[in-house]
Amino acid sequence: MKVLPFTILVPQDKSVISEYIELPYFYQYLHRHDEWQITYIESGEGTLIAGNDMHAFRPGDVFVIGAKLPHLFKSNAEYFADDKEKVIKACSVYFNPNGILAPLFGLPEMKMACAFLNKNKHGFKVPSGVAEDIIPQIFTVHQATGVDVLLSFVKLINTLQDLNENIELLCSDLYSSNFSENEGMRLSKIINFITDNYSNPISLEDVANTAFMTPQAFCRYFKKHTGHTFISFLNEVRINAACKNLITGENADCISEAAYKAGFNSITNFNRVFKSIIGQSPRMYINTYHNVSKVNHMDY
Repeated sequence: MKVLPFTILVPQDKSVISEYIELPYFYQYLHRHDEWQITYIESGEGTLIAGNDMHAFRPGDVFVIGAKLPHLFKSNAEYFADDKEKVIKACSVYFNPNGILAPLFGLPEMKMACAFLNKNKHGFKVPSGVAEDIIPQIFTVHQATGVDVLLSFVKLINTLQDLNENIELLCSDLYSSNFSENEGMRLSKIINFITDNYSNPISLEDVANTAFMTPQAFCRYFKKHTGHTFISFLNEVRINAACKNLITGENADCISEAAYKAGFNSITNFNRVFKSIIGQSPRMYINTYHNVSKVNHMDY
């Protein structure tokens, strides 16, 4: 299935589309499509940009992305290096409740499923504990043929709707995704520049030049289309990168090392920004992660 910016080509003989990919890195451009997207990350790490928000992704994650929501799975920098061992693997299911599947979603039995999708119109991340039950169902849909595709798909949707409030929304309900394909291409270029260079000093002039704008015009444009200022977006990209380094660090200096690798020159500033975004200090974040990991390990 070929995915173009803001467009997805749907085979005429399919009502539910699925794909399994194994590539060096994820599709690089911000895009959207009329279909909802359910994606299981089997291998790969990076940042999911969804609307005006960001979420770190890693193996085992399952995301449900709403129809028409601009999104981008931005692989970490190491996936763009000349390393044949670094690949991404993902299985996705695409469906359009307002397209060929409209008669199915119009049935009385699908009323609760429709209400659930409408309530969470921009999509959500599936909690890790529940993802273990949903992943096999995603593969069942992908491997099914004929009428079994629809049967397994309905079961998958039913499992998702039972999540109710136990989900992490991808972005605010107030987010509006009404902008053109050209704007999407321009935003992709801006976002790629920031995510490729976050570990280095980046000035407002640097990123404005990438968009061929004056700094003042860029600030207005970026805030309008992402809901973020340039600095707040850059800080979130850097903190997402720091979180990954913090949980893999093995020495006492891992906090200062993570701060430096993420582009912060001041540990004081790093601690302040980290707490404002994550809600806890870097040290507490590390302790919380390892405590949860120990509990999960004991469960097995």
